[in-house]
Amino acid sequence: MSMYIGEALAGDGNEIAHIDLLLGDKDGPVGTAFANALARQTAGHTNLLAVLTPNLAVKPSTVMVTKVTIEGMRQAVQMFGPAQAAVAKAIADSVADGVITKKQAEALVCVCGVFIHPEASDNKKIYDYNYKATKDAVRNAMEGQPTVTEMLARKDEVAHPFRGF
Repeated sequence: MSMYIGEALAGDGNEIAHIDLLLGDKDGPVGTAFANALARQTAGHTNLLAVLTPNLAVKPSTVMVTKVTIEGMRQAVQMFGPAQAAVAKAIADSVADGVITKKQAEALVCVCGVFIHPEASDNKKIYDYNYKATKDAVRNAMEGQPTVTEMLARKDEVAHPFRGF
């Protein structure tokens, strides 16, 4: 498969984490999206590589894209600090756990959409929730979850928590 798609939500309050991600071959559409995310940045949407620490990027190479406009240094520090640390650790742990094989880690890239609420304030929660959401999204992507059968079985019994009514 050339593209794996995952999504997960974790936590609550203003620190809630919602991750949407794509994993795919470097020479496929996800590779193109990865390159474009790094090459075509705009004000308030500064995309960045997920690193465990400076000079130690994760594999698969992961670019984090903001899902909301970053307005101010507090939000920027949250994205470049606890959110980046959480996403990087979750990707690395997904490889260590075998969810992504070592071979796949060299061949794939990841585009990871990260949501940070403008009023988030607890950096520990930002880290914890983004770690869990990223781990869950990677697992969902690599395992093809949910299946079509599960989606169809549950579509009439669930309600989106933010639908507004």
